[in-house]
Amino acid sequence: MKQYAIIGLGNFGSYLATRLYEKNHDVLAIDKKSAVVQEIRDYVSQAVVADIADPKAAAELGLEDMDVVIVCIGSVLSNSILATLNLIDLGISEIYAMAISEAHGRILNKIGVHKVFFPEKDTAFSLADRLNNPNVIDYLPFMEGYSIIELSPPASFLNKALKDLNLINKYGVQILAIKEFVTEKMMMIPTANYVVNEGDILFVLGPLTALEELKEDE
Repeated sequence: MKQYAIIGLGNFGSYLATRLYEKNHDVLAIDKKSAVVQEIRDYVSQAVVADIADPKAAAELGLEDMDVVIVCIGSVLSNSILATLNLIDLGISEIYAMAISEAHGRILNKIGVHKVFFPEKDTAFSLADRLNNPNVIDYLPFMEGYSIIELSPPASFLNKALKDLNLINKYGVQILAIKEFVTEKMMMIPTANYVVNEGDILFVLGPLTALEELKEDE
């Protein structure tokens, strides 16, 4: 179980918070509007009325103890940026932030957000891909208990061939792709002879329990 803080409880933030809670994570939901906080309080671990654009309010919530803090403020650009800057000043280890435009995304990247995401853009691209290729079965999101993660290889993986790691038999997981550190190229369905290097990014499919075990070894 991880600890997440979701800041901004519009449609996206609310769906994200309740879904993470359904997945048995500890979720702190935050918004400056008391009405939306009241609506979600029974569907998350804790719901708090606070304006994270205010440095004092941000500092009082203990957000630095969270595994990930996710800013889902999209309606007012200045509030999104101020809230994110306050989180960075607190030294939070992992900050995700929602962008509503390319310019917004560039600003968030510049100030040091770890991961910027575009919900509308990502959804539109996914739908376009499915419309363009209707015969592809989009089944992975509906496989309960399975997922795909990006993984920095643990020390025990380094300088070893995939066949020697024997991940399918040891963990029940499969490496679907590798982003090579040296060339920055994406290798889809790597061969068993591929040797894992420090700095590579592995894309791994498998049961959530096995994936969590691998992440703990990073």
